[in-house]
Amino acid sequence: MARSIAEIEHSTVRKVSKRLIPFLFLCFAISILDRLNISFAALQMNETLNFSNEVYGLGAGIFFIGYFLLEVPGGALMTKFGARKWISRIMISWGIISGLTAFVTTPAQFYAVRFALGVAEASFFPCMAWYLSQWYQTKHHARALAGFMAAIPAASALGSPISGYLLTLDLWGFHGWQNLFILEAIPSVILGVITYFYLTDKIDDAKWLEADEKDWLKKVLAREEAIKRKKKSITFMQALKERDVLILACAYFCWMAGYYGVIMFLPTLIHSLSSSMGTSMLGWLIGFMYLLAAITMVSVGRSSDKRQERRFHVATSLIVSAIGLVISVYVAEINTILAIVIYTISLCGAYGAYTPFWAIPPSYLSGSAVAAGIALINSVGNLGGFFGPYILGALSSSTGSYTTGIFALAGFMVISSLIVIFVIKQTGKVVNS
Repeated sequence: MARSIAEIEHSTVRKVSKRLIPFLFLCFAISILDRLNISFAALQMNETLNFSNEVYGLGAGIFFIGYFLLEVPGGALMTKFGARKWISRIMISWGIISGLTAFVTTPAQFYAVRFALGVAEASFFPCMAWYLSQWYQTKHHARALAGFMAAIPAASALGSPISGYLLTLDLWGFHGWQNLFILEAIPSVILGVITYFYLTDKIDDAKWLEADEKDWLKKVLAREEAIKRKKKSITFMQALKERDVLILACAYFCWMAGYYGVIMFLPTLIHSLSSSMGTSMLGWLIGFMYLLAAITMVSVGRSSDKRQERRFHVATSLIVSAIGLVISVYVAEINTILAIVIYTISLCGAYGAYTPFWAIPPSYLSGSAVAAGIALINSVGNLGGFFGPYILGALSSSTGSYTTGIFALAGFMVISSLIVIFVIKQTGKVVNS
């Protein structure tokens, strides 16, 4: 007996989600872990190598310069070679380079390896976001993005206590921060090899779908593609000049400046509130903060899909984060526990904006233009990841306090929210198919 369209849709979406989301979640989690473990390593590395906050902030942020330079070219190469091969290549190369961070001894070496790590990882997120758009209808997109992007805070939730523990180890004659880089680099290389054999580039090659499910998925995606092309059909290169793509890139730049400024210094900021806290306890505390942020990210993504609204979900989340940062400055002088609670609220706001934001570009771009748009937004936006940590590090070194730098980060997030609300024309409204 033939199944109804509703039954086919339900089973197809379930199978696609079961097959792709957990695996992409794991891959993305490892990338975040390798990108941000520097924040924990700094607790020992800066003292061992005599790095100032300014040196550390520059090194932490220079990752994004390499990321910026190769992001758009990487997106173009991904559409040529296929997401499966490109994601595999990215993971293997960044794993090797991340492990090499354990052997830096000078600021110049530190800058070089962080820059190389950015080059290696460039286009990873756009590849994954574009890949999901080839398997999901627009109406399911924010939830699908939330499923694997929850790896951003989840990786830190799990990785923070692990990183805190690894700092206490003395293996092979290395310092704890060196063990951290070496041991946390291994999973990315292994997953990179598995990726090549696990992911499926084309719906027709998906042996894990039934024939009627493949047929339904191809038809519904083709219909959505036709609708979007009828409304606005642009090429890969044209997408790089698209008005709202450029505006989204500016908004993402400001958001990432505030976001990375906070998370690259989060262990140091929390440790400054209670210097007697050990690294293991610090790791568990920050892990719990990130766990709450992961729950917030998924919840905001579900709310965005349910209400079919994107911009106000993004802006509200960023405003909450900015207000939390400002309040934390004053509360930190009064009550340590309350300051940590406020930092957690700010962290949740910064992460909550992710899924509705990244559901906007695929809602009105089509074909290779989706990959181009996401790559440009992500590359320009992530330059903020260079400026945020550097600004906070430089201001803390010159003033002896984190206050001015935190105010600057909060200002970036407010600007981002205003751009999303008042400047962007595309609402991210779901295409009816």
